[in-house]
Amino acid sequence: MEHQYFHQALADFVGDMAYGGAICHLADLGYTVEQIIKELDYPISRERAGAAVWQHYLAKGIILLEEPQAEPLIEKVSYVREYGKYGAAHFRRVVEKEECPQEKYYPCDFGKKRYQNEASFLRELESLQRSDREYILGLPWPLQRVYHAADQRMTRIMKTLGN
Repeated sequence: MEHQYFHQALADFVGDMAYGGAICHLADLGYTVEQIIKELDYPISRERAGAAVWQHYLAKGIILLEEPQAEPLIEKVSYVREYGKYGAAHFRRVVEKEECPQEKYYPCDFGKKRYQNEASFLRELESLQRSDREYILGLPWPLQRVYHAADQRMTRIMKTLGN
């Protein structure tokens, strides 16, 4: 069990070093998980790419797991290099609270709908543009309601679906 945990942690670290920043950058540019997989030179599974994008969106406040407050705050963690008394370098963790960049969020139940009746859910998504459908299907939506920032893509998706 310990051996397997170590190998999984090592694989996650290597993967993050190999493609973590690229996934975040491409997600910020509006790429879907499918488009990100095609752009990367490094082989990656759809599930791992979707999970990386999902974690990035959670960290940026694009997706919230709880209902947004009037002034939602997200924690931004950074590390500052400092030098000790004898010149030895060490890092200090700095946590800053920042307001989420988006003011409006859409409630999303895509995870519930998909796992309750996948065929019906896929039929509902047929009215979307191909890239919007790929966007919804590429993310690992949980079985709970989440809140997605009202960016241009999500506004278009919600209007098309009639929500």
